[in-house]
Amino acid sequence: MTDEPIIDLHSDHYFMGEALRLAARAFEADEVPVGAVVVRDGRIIARAYNQVELLKDATAHAEMLALTQAEEASGDWRLTDCTLYVTKEPCPMCAGAVVHVRLARVVFGASDPKGGAAGSALNLLQFPGLNHRCEITSGVRELECRSLLQEFFAEKRRKKEPVLEPNSGINDYN
Repeated sequence: MTDEPIIDLHSDHYFMGEALRLAARAFEADEVPVGAVVVRDGRIIARAYNQVELLKDATAHAEMLALTQAEEASGDWRLTDCTLYVTKEPCPMCAGAVVHVRLARVVFGASDPKGGAAGSALNLLQFPGLNHRCEITSGVRELECRSLLQEFFAEKRRKKEPVLEPNSGINDYN
């Protein structure tokens, strides 16, 4: 028997790493660095990163793009057996979409105290009056996720560039 660790391809750590790689691509594209993957049965069925500036579309958040891809991949708008991994806590728009597609679970890295809708500012994912609630796991690879956001916004401040997304929580990542 070997003492080498077994890589669990079904682990939250692994899938958040995939989301982090996508967030780094967003950073390179001068987008707020958020990445997301949707997983079904231990396999990634959708990958996306923020593309608000590229697409000139305020709804082009990583989560929204990943959910749309996942719906296409599964052939159904219901994603009841899927998990969304995202590097930053979903905003109210994205959380609303998560509820509508009926995701089983959301796993995120960095919380967003001002605009997060998965338990920080509010919790739409488990709101009693809505028709669906999903499981939430927070803080997975949080330091890596938060560091990427902090670096992005620090660079924007150094260059005196405007923040790309309203309510992006720039002060939360100082």
